[in-house]
Amino acid sequence: MDAIELLTQQHDEVKKLFKKYEKLSDGAEAKRQELFEMISDRLSAHASIEEQYFYPAAKAQDTEDLLREAAEEHLSAKRLIADLLDLEPSDEEFDAKMQVLQEQIEHHVEEEEGELFKKVRKLLSKEQLVDLGVQMQQEFEELMEGEPRTQVPAETEHAAPI
Repeated sequence: MDAIELLTQQHDEVKKLFKKYEKLSDGAEAKRQELFEMISDRLSAHASIEEQYFYPAAKAQDTEDLLREAAEEHLSAKRLIADLLDLEPSDEEFDAKMQVLQEQIEHHVEEEEGELFKKVRKLLSKEQLVDLGVQMQQEFEELMEGEPRTQVPAETEHAAPI
């Protein structure tokens, strides 16, 4: 699987988890917490592999502005995740912050899939994308063995360097 296919697959997985979250009824705090953890772990690991591997490989004159914006969007999402880590699902702000996180991620995905990925397909060869995808998948799996969301609070001061 190439890097763009991997990232798109991960986007789809998180979208499905957000849809499950939306359908929860009041009082389902344990399920809210479980879905938040699943979403935040996947987003944390996803952002990590994008920042470590994909964005540096995709950096070119016509992608740099998109990458800087994407890194800032990651920072904003990380700040929301850090806030959510300090809340209980029963807190008044929890659902509102989850809604804002979902909206920000949907916007981020739209821009990546609609603009950035097209430019990167022109920039990198199929072989380069496959090699990158293998690296990113391995790193993602390693990160998911732990609880990558717990690293997020330490990553909220500055956007990742591009």
